Amino acid sequence: MALQAGIVGLPNVGKSTLFNAVSNSAKAQASNYRFCTIEPNVGSVDVPDERLYKLEELVKPNRVVPTTIEFVDIAGLVKGASKGEGLGNKFLANIREVDAIVHVIRCFEDDNILREEGAINPVSDKEIIDTELQLKDLESVERKVARTEKMAKTGGDPKAKKEFEILKQCQEHLEKGRNIRELGLSKEDSSAIADLMLLTAKPVLYVANVDEASMHTGNKYSEQLQESVKAEGAQVIIMNNNIEAQISEMEDPDDKALFLEEYKLAEPGLNRLIRSAYNLLNLITYFTAGVQEVRAWTILRGWKAPASASVIHTDFEKGFIKAEVIAYEDFVKYGSEAAARDNGRLRIEGKEYVVADGDVMHFRFNV
Repeated sequence: MALQAGIVGLPNVGKSTLFNAVSNSAKAQASNYRFCTIEPNVGSVDVPDERLYKLEELVKPNRVVPTTIEFVDIAGLVKGASKGEGLGNKFLANIREVDAIVHVIRCFEDDNILREEGAINPVSDKEIIDTELQLKDLESVERKVARTEKMAKTGGDPKAKKEFEILKQCQEHLEKGRNIRELGLSKEDSSAIADLMLLTAKPVLYVANVDEASMHTGNKYSEQLQESVKAEGAQVIIMNNNIEAQISEMEDPDDKALFLEEYKLAEPGLNRLIRSAYNLLNLITYFTAGVQEVRAWTILRGWKAPASASVIHTDFEKGFIKAEVIAYEDFVKYGSEAAARDNGRLRIEGKEYVVADGDVMHFRFNV
């Protein structure tokens, strides 16, 4: 799976610091000036999953391979980006290519870190980016409205008429300063605007970058942010990006454990962020477990067994015969594949089986 979550925000809110902390394969430059990030940085990140290591404990394989998610660090956006201000056009093109948005918002005070927007105000910061994305989406929708209006009104094509109605609905919503993801379009209706790759239709996760003293409790700024996103039903993760960057740089597990204990953290906040972004992309994990390897595989929620097998190798989908499936809970309960089979917990599933999160699977195929 090559789905990506793009990290966005105003300049100097801690985007690149977060990217450096979260990425285990790439480092972004983090500096105190506008547009430090110009070309988007891409990092592949291991998805923390305790189930994988429980399977390792039971199977004792030669190696363990976690699944990954890609994060993209995108240039900071400024007011007027939809009209090309700053790196606006580039920013918007980069964000159009990602599948979900991680929006970092400054929720701390620090006179040493530049801020051109005046006093700290997470709600207005969010609205700046929302407005720029809405304006760009409105531009795209209006162009398509102009193309389809005549066909819808004179062509007698029911499909064109329906598409026009959905486009007008989107146009009116954007004109009110609302995001398309709040419109609640059905999967069928969303197909009318799929080609536009609308920026405000993408799912979003907010990161409230707070000061060290507020990393456990949040503060007045993070509370303001949480209140402002209630209508979206979006998640807000509270974390201190600098502390997370320090944790991520520690290679010694004992040092990391001591650091986490000192800051009274059960786990790095990054783990919550990675898992939340993974869920935001509508991804789930299944496992293969054998002596050679225990491995996590990423698929989209709702995929059937043959498509799920294709992430291992395309031949698995082409020649799919059946899948042998053990629920993760049953594998752990009985302690091994053999014991699960002996207790009737290994199932044989066919092409119509919808893979569940945590399934431990073997595929039978013939090419």
